[in-house]
Amino acid sequence: MESSYVYILTNKLHTVLYVGVTTSLSRRMKEHAAGQSAFTRRYNVHKLIYAEEYRDVRDAIAREKQIKSWSRKRKIGLIDSQNSLWKDLSDGFV
Repeated sequence: MESSYVYILTNKLHTVLYVGVTTSLSRRMKEHAAGQSAFTRRYNVHKLIYAEEYRDVRDAIAREKQIKSWSRKRKIGLIDSQNSLWKDLSDGFV
């Protein structure tokens, strides 16, 4: 099975969080940058601040649903645990 990813994007001011799942993080980041996602285009959400890799897409989908159900505060805690400066991680995937 190919790898799958759960990821979190934000905007420049860190006011919006977008949680997604994909089988190709590099392709998906390019799609977001090109404005192919209505949500990310509308809210200018292009900064990759968190990613987890999974072997099974079903596990990734379950994790995405779990994170989406969390409060903003809990999502921020997750991001801070791996990327406390909220650096853009997309260079490693694009």
